[in-house]
Amino acid sequence: MPTKSNITIEGARLVFRNFTGKEGPYNPAGARSTGVLINEDMVDTLRADGWNIKWLKPKNEGDEEQAFLPVGVSYSNYPPMINLISSSGKNILDEQDVKILDWADIIHVDIIIRPYNWEVGGKSGIKAYVKTMYVTIADDPFEAKYSNVSSREDDPPFDVD
Repeated sequence: MPTKSNITIEGARLVFRNFTGKEGPYNPAGARSTGVLINEDMVDTLRADGWNIKWLKPKNEGDEEQAFLPVGVSYSNYPPMINLISSSGKNILDEQDVKILDWADIIHVDIIIRPYNWEVGGKSGIKAYVKTMYVTIADDPFEAKYSNVSSREDDPPFDVD
């Protein structure tokens, strides 16, 4: 039976950030995606519900494998609500702006992942998509210093003698 339940993860950890949709060995051009690390206590339940859990190989000998869920970021049928949180407030990221998350210094993520139940050629499964995400980023050290500066070239933020 296909799942209809969303997954809510507070304090999520993202891997394989590709909000730009850059083509790669595991990603066709234009397909935005990320991965969300899954705690061990959630793995069995998610797998039983049909979610596509993958595993990262350990970096060091003796380390455990780490479960993760590949998650798509699509603005086509059901656009996600992705919010960027910084000292300057909350900003909703649209399809053009979401790419900044590829390189952002992320300090906290809360995410709701929605299922898309698919069936093709007798096979079926669940594709995970971002429904809602709040991403808190570390502030740039100069952000506060220059936050009130106008964009006019004749009004520098410092004294000119």
